[in-house]
Parts: sequence; C-alpha cells; structure tokens
Amino acid sequence: MLDLKSKFIAAGAVALSLGLATMPVKAQEFINVLTGGTSGVYYPLGVALSDIYGKDIEGARAQVQATKASVENLNLLQQGKGEIAFALGDSVKLAWEGNKEAGYPGKLDKLRGIAAIYPNYIQIVASAESGIKTLADLKGKSLSVGAPASGTELNARAIFEAAGMKYEDLGKVEYLPFAESVELIKNRQLDATLQSAGLGVASIRDLSTSLKINVVAVPKADVEKIGAPYISVVIPANTYDGQTEDVETAAVGNFLISHDGVSEETAYQMTKLLFENLDKLTAAHAAAKAIDPAKALDGMPVPLHPGAERYYKEKGLLK
Repeated sequence: MLDLKSKFIAAGAVALSLGLATMPVKAQEFINVLTGGTSGVYYPLGVALSDIYGKDIEGARAQVQATKASVENLNLLQQGKGEIAFALGDSVKLAWEGNKEAGYPGKLDKLRGIAAIYPNYIQIVASAESGIKTLADLKGKSLSVGAPASGTELNARAIFEAAGMKYEDLGKVEYLPFAESVELIKNRQLDATLQSAGLGVASIRDLSTSLKINVVAVPKADVEKIGAPYISVVIPANTYDGQTEDVETAAVGNFLISHDGVSEETAYQMTKLLFENLDKLTAAHAAAKAIDPAKALDGMPVPLHPGAERYYKEKGLLK
C-alpha cells in the first residue's frame, strides 16, 4: 500500500506528464528559397538569404533551391513548395493575371509581395566573330533565349516583338540556361545569348574573358514600345572585358515574392532581415547594391504579404 505522501507524489507526476503532453510543441519553421540557375544572380543572393534566415529566424531551417527561375518559382509558390522566391516583375504581373501563354495554369492568387529588389538588365551578347552588332544582325543567326517560358524567355519575346522580329527570323533558337549558352558560344556552336540578369552576371563575365564579344543594344525607342514594367537603361562601358562603350538596353525590376500560407511573423522576419543584411547580400553579388528599402514598394505587381506590410509600416514607408 502506498502511504499518503507517496500517493500525492504519484498523482503529481501523472498530472505533470499529462500537462507536458498537452503543451504545444513549436514546429520547426522551414524556409525554401527559390532562385534560378547556379550561374545567374538569383542563386548567389538566394544562398546568402538562406544563410541569413537559417541563422537569424529562431527555429528556422532554410535551404536554397536552384530552379528555372521566375515562372517556375511562382508556380511552386502557388503550390506551397517554397516560402520566398526571386522573380521578374513582368512574370509576376502575368502570373497574377493567370496568363497561360506565359506558363501559368491560371491566376496565381496566393502570391504575396515581400520587396522590389534590383533591376534585371536584358543583356544580348554575341561573339565578335559572328558579326552581330545590332538586333537586325541576329536574323539568320543562332541565339539562346533562356529556358522555355522562363522570365528571360518572356523578356526575349517582348524585345523581339518591339523590334518587329520573330523567332522564325533566326537561324536557330536554343532554350538554354546561361552557363550552357556561354559554353556553346565558346565552342563556336552558338552565335549569341540573351540573358536577363543583374549587371556583371558571372556567365557573361566568363564569356568576355574567353573571347571577344559584342554587346548588342536594345534601342530606347523599342523599349518605349513595350512600356511598363520595362524601362530604358544603359550597360556602362567596361562592365565586361572588351566592352569599351555604354550600351542601351531594357531593364525590368526583380521582386521577392512569398505566398499567403506563410505566417505573418515569418514574412515579417524575412523582410526585416533582408534589409538588415544588405552588406552580406552585396558581398554575395554586386547587383544587391541596388536594393533600397525606400524603393521596395515600387511597382509591386501583387498584394503585399501582411508580414511585409507590418515591417514597412514600422519603418514609416507605408501608412
């Protein structure tokens, strides 16, 4: 027989174990950062963000995923297969509209905005020996336009339409990632590549150090025909080896996008840590120098995530 004291201890132990069993256990936060090809700009920035989130968001486990970039990223977000993604502004706009020709099954209504980040420059680069110096010179030549229905390929379509050209005008169209396109040009199996990326993208830097290149202009008049969200910009001289003059081209803003299934607190932390760690992002890629909280809401094509909204209100950037 248990004495009275033992009964009280036993009863207390049972109560404690029952109490512990009903206490909520915080599930580990999983943050999948969706990027692009490993030779582009999204990937190194995504690696840096993943590292920041994994270290500074309590209980979070973060990873970075290489993808075909914008269009694939947005479709994955809609399916809940990522928590934050890089994407081009025109791709985000078309996703919100549910444009099937752009690669979306319907309106991606779960997308929510985190921040506008840096502009993508549409960079058309040809080997000097191809003789390609203008858009018209691409006729009859071979060009890689990025993965099919990727953000880059959507940019290529827009540029061609504004210039009064079609893919059929080319000798051959390749749908390849940046690094593969560059390897083909080096091997003289491809004349030119169109790459939508931050200035100084590794793939084109690699190409320019390997052989002589021509950076092909996209005239301001053509960019104005396309209209928003495209803007006319200049690739400054000496961005790449052998590029001795400024070159006109088009740019489109990049965005960080999340979805409505991500908690307000997580989205708040992701937004806050983005702007508190710009030095680490710039160390990962110089394109991050253009990230500015004062411009973070410029041209946002989808509704803001409530967590991001909370951050901007705290900083006085949103009323």
